[in-house]
Amino acid sequence: MHRQRQQNRFPINKVLLVGIILLLAGILVYRTSTYFKQLEVQTTQAVLKNGPGIEYQQRAEVPQGTRLTVIKTKYHWLYVKTGQNKFGWVADWMISPNYSQPIKSLKNATIVLDPGHGGNDSGAVSTHNTNEKTYTLRFAKEVAKKLREKGAKVYLTRSKDTYVSLAARPRLAEQVHADAFISFHFDSAPETNVASGYTTYYYHQKSSLNLAKKINNSFGALALDNRGVDFGDFLVIRDNTRPSILLEMGYINSERDFEQISSRLYKNKVSTQIVSGLEKYFANK
Repeated sequence: MHRQRQQNRFPINKVLLVGIILLLAGILVYRTSTYFKQLEVQTTQAVLKNGPGIEYQQRAEVPQGTRLTVIKTKYHWLYVKTGQNKFGWVADWMISPNYSQPIKSLKNATIVLDPGHGGNDSGAVSTHNTNEKTYTLRFAKEVAKKLREKGAKVYLTRSKDTYVSLAARPRLAEQVHADAFISFHFDSAPETNVASGYTTYYYHQKSSLNLAKKINNSFGALALDNRGVDFGDFLVIRDNTRPSILLEMGYINSERDFEQISSRLYKNKVSTQIVSGLEKYFANK
C-alpha cells in the first residue's frame, strides 16, 4: 500500500516539472522574440514626442543604445515603449540615419507644400494687376485641405501672406523628411498674352522625375495646355534632397490663363488631380 502511493506520486511530479519547464521556455521565447523585434537607437538626437510630428512637445530624451519596443507607426514616426516604461513618438530618422519607414500610401505620407513668394515678394503681376503670391497660397491651401482629408501629414512653408526665404523652403522638407515637396507658381512671359499653359519641373532626376511624371500625367480636362515635364534650375527643388517638383500652373499675364487661375473651378480641378497623382505615386513606389 505504501509502495503504491509512492508510485502514484512520481507521475504527478513529472507533469509538474514538465509544466514548469514549458512555462520557462515560453517566457524565454517571448523575451527573445520581443528583444529582436525591438529597435536600438543609434543616434544621439532621439527624443520622445507627444505626437507624430516635429511640432509636438518633447516628452523625454532617448539616449543612444536604448532599445525601443514599437507599438504602432504613423507617417515617419513610431509610437514606442522604452525599458523604463516611457511611452511616446520617435521619428524613424532619430533611431538610425539609415532607417526609414516604407511609405506606400498617401495616408502615411508627409507632404510639404510651398506657396511661392509672399510678403514683400509679390511674384509676377497679372493682367488685372493682382499678385502671383495670392494665387499660389490659394492653390496650396486647397491641396493641403484635400490631402489632410486623405490622412496625409501636410506642412506649408507659409500659411499667410508672409515672406519666407528661398533657402528656408527646402529646409523644412529636409527637417520633416518629406515624402514629397511641391512648390506652386504661375509663369509670366516678357509680354502679355503671348504664352499659355502649365509645366511640371523637376531638378534631381533620380529622386524627383518619377514624382513629376505622376503629377503631370494626372492633369486632365484642364482648360489650359499641358506643356509637359521639364528640367528646372530652381533653388527650392535644386537644394532639396527630398522628392520635389515645382508647378507653373499657367501664365498669369495671359488673359486666357488668368481667367482659369482666378476661377474656383480650375483651382478645384488642379488640386483634385494633384492629390490623385500623389496617390498613384505612393501606390507604385
